[in-house]
Amino acid sequence: MSGGCCAPDRDESSGRRDLPERGAEPGVLIEVPGGTFLMGSEDPLAYPADLEGPVRRVEVEAFSIAPTTVSVAEFDAFVAATGYVTDAEQFGDSLVFAGSLPAEDSSPAVTATPWFRVVSGASWRRPSGPASSISPVADHPVTHVSRRDADAYCAWAGSSLPSEEQWEYAARGGLEQQPFPWGADESLDRMNTWRGEFPGEHVDTVFTAPVRSFEPNGYGLYNTTGNVWEWTTGTFGAARRDTRAVIRGGSHLCHASYCRRYRTSARSGVTEDTSSSHIGFRLSR
Repeated sequence: MSGGCCAPDRDESSGRRDLPERGAEPGVLIEVPGGTFLMGSEDPLAYPADLEGPVRRVEVEAFSIAPTTVSVAEFDAFVAATGYVTDAEQFGDSLVFAGSLPAEDSSPAVTATPWFRVVSGASWRRPSGPASSISPVADHPVTHVSRRDADAYCAWAGSSLPSEEQWEYAARGGLEQQPFPWGADESLDRMNTWRGEFPGEHVDTVFTAPVRSFEPNGYGLYNTTGNVWEWTTGTFGAARRDTRAVIRGGSHLCHASYCRRYRTSARSGVTEDTSSSHIGFRLSR
């Protein structure tokens, strides 16, 4: 079970499938210069179990990364070109935040995180269940994608997921040890996070925002905190034999009242076949 506002892990496990052949390279990646930075955080408001600390100096070679997470429209083009079927579509369900479901929805709640429901028919095509569609959210991050699904898209695009080190280095936008891409100011108006007492009343939408929402950071990356969690190649706690995959950046469900994981150093771990309505990914090379 993953912590905080994160979705729980799937209990199922399936083998890795063959990846689609490489196709056209979507989008233009941003070149990030190599350098060293202080990775992690010892913020007293962080969660010790998340293993953000200790702060350590890390060297990163130059690399390229997408300014945005992969959008629904981009993932749709990938599926149209390859016929790829996601894990959620194969399992037949995915995890959806209850607040974005119709009032009459009776999907079973997840015991430890009852604000998530296991919704039959939910997938990247039906992000809020069978009655929804991708038409209104074409420019939003694709969700309900497992890490295997993200790997498949990256292979087709001639790219990869970023490592944890690359992700955090890029997410900070050139700032040193600041909790947010713009600095120390915890401004909810600069990112898509929960506005209200989680998981109760909310003063705004309870869904994702377009991939180019809000101001980009110093490297030109959008939404590196809030909106959706992002898959990386990291292993959550290798030294502790915790082999879960690492997601970074928090989501639109994060709020200090429950989950303060909308920070550049925040991390969480889920199994690689987990799919939910608040996990996406961006490309790196």
